[in-house]
Amino acid sequence: MNVRDRMTRNPFTVKKTQSVTDARELMKKEKIHRLPVIEDNGQLIGIITEKDILYASPSPASTLDVWEMTSLLANLKVEKVMTSKPVSCPSDTPVEEAARIMSDKDIGGLPVVEGDILVGIITESDLFEIFIELFASREKGVRLTALLPNVKGELANFAGAIRDAGGDIHSFGTVRGDKPTNKLGIVKVSGLSKSALSAAVKPFVQEIKELRDL
Repeated sequence: MNVRDRMTRNPFTVKKTQSVTDARELMKKEKIHRLPVIEDNGQLIGIITEKDILYASPSPASTLDVWEMTSLLANLKVEKVMTSKPVSCPSDTPVEEAARIMSDKDIGGLPVVEGDILVGIITESDLFEIFIELFASREKGVRLTALLPNVKGELANFAGAIRDAGGDIHSFGTVRGDKPTNKLGIVKVSGLSKSALSAAVKPFVQEIKELRDL
């Protein structure tokens, strides 16, 4: 799955000459947290976020009255507040790579470009939805979490045992375990009770960490 499969196409944008007030009102109206900044030809030149606007706003301790604050933001242009040359990615970037970039850069969204032209945006909300799907969070079943030996072929044996017992695997993923010799496996299964699932996989796991109906 690549970014193009999950990005928001033709996202809301602003121009650098618009006011910060315009950007703030658009974010509020559309319930979004960031806006790519583009030129008339669609070239991406920046991004402005709620945090940028917050930092640009006068402090509550300011002696300015509400009308002066409003006027200040209305006259402040997006180009003075935006992040120039933002981190972006092409549309054929794998979604897991987009997630890694966001995590490493501590950002909540990536503008998506073809060349330097904006074609979309992918955000942490999009990645959360993918996470929900990968773990079949909206499916009913039994979720088992277990330490699996980090040995070639053992994942196939583990999955095969569930199949042979009559279980239907809705999701199956692994993350690092507590030692280099194991992995933490998370599987959601229907068609088996907790006891039947536990019995089926027991010969192929080091330890069952959790077993619950979801």
